[in-house]
Amino acid sequence: MIGFLSGKLAHKHPPFLLLDVGGVGYELEAPMTTFYQLPDPGQPAALFVHHLVREDAQLLFGFSDRAQRELFRALLKVTGIGPRVALAILSTLSAEQLVACIQHADVKTLTRVPGIGAKTAERMILDMRDRIASAGASGAADDATGAAAAAHDPVQDAVGALIALGYKAAEAAKAVRAVEGKSGERDDLIRNALQHLSRA
Repeated sequence: MIGFLSGKLAHKHPPFLLLDVGGVGYELEAPMTTFYQLPDPGQPAALFVHHLVREDAQLLFGFSDRAQRELFRALLKVTGIGPRVALAILSTLSAEQLVACIQHADVKTLTRVPGIGAKTAERMILDMRDRIASAGASGAADDATGAAAAAHDPVQDAVGALIALGYKAAEAAKAVRAVEGKSGERDDLIRNALQHLSRA
């Protein structure tokens, strides 16, 4: 199983990225919290990896630190939560915020994540509280690498990223328009739009 990859970032377009490791391109999906820390294409990058094997596919999910990956794995063990929803959770909430929600039974904040209803949030809290306590998931994480990105159409890329995370097209476009005045950079648009949606 693949647990860690280090190479050159060949391409990134949320939620997908392509990592060139010794001439082999590994396609991974990653939460937005990881994308915020990625360098520009062509620069070195390193990611902790969850390797998911299915009958019809082998999927790789990349994370900026070990704590994020462990939270992702804990989320997958919750009934009703698959990889896409787990990515949406880790895109909307930082590892620290998610741990705080679980520890304080904050159903309201959890239900702001697309795909998470009250029953699923309650199940997450019950299933993950002991795992988080025993694993120390809120502890310090290993850093991967640096920041920000460029794109030919940052507004459309931001809207596309939100749709990929489970938001409806109209909802995503409205959120991006609402924060467009703060910054025209794609990653800033995505980050600010997610914050806007979480407050809505």
